[in-house]
Amino acid sequence: MDNKRLHQQGLQANWKQFALLVLVNAFVGSMIGLERAVLPGLGKTAFGLDASTAILSFIMAFGITKAISNYSVAKLSKRFNRKQILMAGWWAALPVPFLLMYADSWSWVIAANIFLGINQGLAWSSTVIMKVDIVGQKNRGLAMGINEFAGYLSVGLASYWASSIAADYGYAFYPYIPGLFFVTAGLLVSAFLVKDTTRFVHSESITSKIALLKNVWKETTWKHKNISSVTLNGLVNNMNDAVVWGLLPVVLLQREFKIHEIGIIAGIYPAVWGVMQLFTGKMGDLYCKKQIITAGMLLQAVAIVLLALSFQFWLLVAASVLLGLGTALVYPNFLTVVAESTHPSQRAESLSIFRFWRDSGYVIGALLAGILADSVGMTTAILIIAAITAFAGIVAQVRMCCTLKKIFPSADCPHPALY
Repeated sequence: MDNKRLHQQGLQANWKQFALLVLVNAFVGSMIGLERAVLPGLGKTAFGLDASTAILSFIMAFGITKAISNYSVAKLSKRFNRKQILMAGWWAALPVPFLLMYADSWSWVIAANIFLGINQGLAWSSTVIMKVDIVGQKNRGLAMGINEFAGYLSVGLASYWASSIAADYGYAFYPYIPGLFFVTAGLLVSAFLVKDTTRFVHSESITSKIALLKNVWKETTWKHKNISSVTLNGLVNNMNDAVVWGLLPVVLLQREFKIHEIGIIAGIYPAVWGVMQLFTGKMGDLYCKKQIITAGMLLQAVAIVLLALSFQFWLLVAASVLLGLGTALVYPNFLTVVAESTHPSQRAESLSIFRFWRDSGYVIGALLAGILADSVGMTTAILIIAAITAFAGIVAQVRMCCTLKKIFPSADCPHPALY
């Protein structure tokens, strides 16, 4: 009986471990939140960086290493268990606060973001996969919503905290001190309290009716209608996130907004993104995911246009709220579409490939936004990114099918066994 309970999936049966993984993901999100509102200002004020491409270079470094780290989880999961990969992610985070605190050149910031990318890729991927392992098919959307809620609410709160410190003490040293607590707490909780979840995968694999994918890379990247459409939209979503992260604080500085105002605008977006996923993740368990994803991408596009064209504080706050809501609609449902469309034995690999392409959006977004901003101006660059975001949402609407036949029947869904 004890052995049976040990392998029983479900949120209620495993709530303690699930709660610990939520806490760990909050610390992971806090690490990235330290940078969101203050690093562009640090580059401009402390190191005299003027070109947008140069300022955005830290996001490119972060995006490349995070994308590669995400993909490495697919390979590492064949040799190591989930907890070992999670621990590796936290060991990689240890140098980050020190590199940011004592940075005497922009190259230190680049180095910090290389380590941060490894941390985010390994640790965030691990917590996602471990939660999917634990909860099973039922309430998977809710579980992903809770996971992303914890991560991105922490991004928003840490972003505001860092900007508040910067407003009082400047962009150097002090805003990054909280990172010492985040990395220590994340490492200790992961090491001593979190348990590995590989055993759940073995149990689920025995009963799963989902067909094995012939080539996980091809299916995730472009062949499978649902998974590959989600992969495209994930890439575009993180592309526009890179633009908001890297260009928006600089644009707002040029419009003579105060540091604490920029912190509010930059912090509201991920905070709304985080909180609303408690609801939008559950929506994906009840309603058609493709329509939720399409609506979310189109809402993001509208919000980005508002951010580009607004000069009033309240309009920018409203746009940040809309952007957070649009992102909340898509983010947990990206993950559940991939998870529910793959066999348990291939889930870690498919999720890792999806996250590789999704976080490649940071690199593409930072590079594209930097080139566009330096050539046609920041406002036009942001508007172009908004148009690309809307296009991706339309692709989802045209190409995807629904995975809840009882609500939105569709004859071309790849896995009828899911109904």
